[in-house]
Amino acid sequence: MARVKGGFTTRRRRKKILKLAKGYYGSKHTLYKTANEQVMHSLAYSYRDRRQVKRDMRKLWIARINAAARMNDISYSKLMHGCKVAGIEINRKMLSEIAIHDPKGFSAIVEQAKAALAK
Repeated sequence: MARVKGGFTTRRRRKKILKLAKGYYGSKHTLYKTANEQVMHSLAYSYRDRRQVKRDMRKLWIARINAAARMNDISYSKLMHGCKVAGIEINRKMLSEIAIHDPKGFSAIVEQAKAALAK
């Protein structure tokens, strides 16, 4: 059987991996085998972390809302329930931004939530 050389296809595949591995430490950006291993891990991490970032941001927004709510003498869970009862449809991201940049506006939302809970 004749010997088959890798040629164009193999070189193109390897160059693609080495291009993705540009900037990696040590031999991970020069040797194909280690570069391929690292690129596969990197792609898996980036896929995972694109989802993880969403969870982390939600945690941050909740922590900020809770801190601002407690400054207005109400817990986070009661505030969110009060907002739902009052019909205030505002997401956690915007609520945390309001808490940071407009404390008076946030206090107004808290008062509406407290009034809805009192009824």
